[in-house]
Amino acid sequence: ARLVESGGGLVQPGGSLRLSCRTSGITFSRYNMVWYRQAPGKDREWVAAIASNSGSRTEYTDSVKGRFTISRDNRQNSAYLQMNSLKPEDTAVYYCGAYLPYTDNYTWGQGTQVTVSS
Repeated sequence: ARLVESGGGLVQPGGSLRLSCRTSGITFSRYNMVWYRQAPGKDREWVAAIASNSGSRTEYTDSVKGRFTISRDNRQNSAYLQMNSLKPEDTAVYYCGAYLPYTDNYTWGQGTQVTVSS
């Protein structure tokens, strides 16, 4: 299994970015997908999750609710994180992860850097 994130970069406060997580080697539709982030000197933090198959269920950490949207495209074997109204405190390396329901066996990508600064 392989996960590759892309879409990170430098953006001004209030700006937007769309992260992508392209997967291979897994039956993507069967996997729950998550986004985590890790800021310098801090622990990795869960950001958002989307359920397997239709992705009808999504969840977000409180600090990003109303600003971030997680989605998936099973035809493209990919998950996405649309990030709007970005704040400096959103600066972190963002990682996507995949796991089968009712398991704790995660597969992770290598991460993509997001920097929010003026």
